[in-house]
Amino acid sequence: MKLNCDMGESYGAWEMGADQDVMPWVNQANIACGFHAGDPDVMVQTVQLAKKYNVQIGAHPSYNDKQGFGRRSIAHCYSQITPLVCYQVGALNALCSLHGKPLEYVKPHGALYNDMMADINIFTAIIDALVSFEIPLALMILARPDLQEYQKIAEQAGIKLIFEAFADRAYDESGYLVARSQPGAVLNHADLIKKQVKQLIDRQTVSTLSGNEIKLKVDSICVHGDNSAGILLIQELQLLLTDFRLRHK
Repeated sequence: MKLNCDMGESYGAWEMGADQDVMPWVNQANIACGFHAGDPDVMVQTVQLAKKYNVQIGAHPSYNDKQGFGRRSIAHCYSQITPLVCYQVGALNALCSLHGKPLEYVKPHGALYNDMMADINIFTAIIDALVSFEIPLALMILARPDLQEYQKIAEQAGIKLIFEAFADRAYDESGYLVARSQPGAVLNHADLIKKQVKQLIDRQTVSTLSGNEIKLKVDSICVHGDNSAGILLIQELQLLLTDFRLRHK
C-alpha cells in the first residue's frame, strides 16, 4: 500500500500546496496537467522533484476548468473524453521524457474522477486514451466493492487498475465518497484520519458515516498536505505504512 498526493497545482505566480515538503513522504505524485491547475514550468519543477525523491509520477488530467479547479462537471460526448485525456497526459509524458523520469499511471482529477466512477462509458473513454500510449499507463480509480465491470473492461484492454482510498474523506454505504457539500464529508481531525488509515491497513475496511464497515481492496491512499499540520500527518501515515510492511515481510 502506498501514499499518493495531488501536486503541481500552482500556476504562474500563484502558489498552492507544499510540494517541496510533501514529496519526500509520499510514493506517488499526481501532477496537474494544466487544465485545472499547473503550467509547463510547474509541471517540470514537480517532475524534477519527484525524480529527486524517487517518487512515481502519475498524470492528473481534468475537465478544462481552471476557474472551478476542475470540480465542476462539464458535459462531453464520450468521444471527446478520450482526446481530452490524451492531450493532457501526452503533455506531461513529454516533459517526463525530457527529464528521464517515466510516467507510470493516470488519476483523473475532481469532477472527471467522480464522473468516471459514476458512468462506465466515461471510464471506457479514459481507458481508450491510455491504450493509445506506446507503453499503456495504469489507471487509478476509487476502490469500491462493486467494480467487476470496471475490472473486466480494463483487463480486456490490458490496463492495470490501481485501487485508491482517501485518508480524509467520509464514505457512504456504497463505497462512494460523501459529497463535499454534505456535513462530515471531510475528516478534519488528525486522529480521525489516522484511525481511518490504520483501519485500511490492518483490516482492509473503511467505516461509513452510519458506522457500517465495507471491505475494500486498496493499493494506494490519497493524502493532502496543504499546510504544516497536514505534512506532519503525512509523515505519521507513511511511518504507519512502513511499520506494516516491516511486520509483513
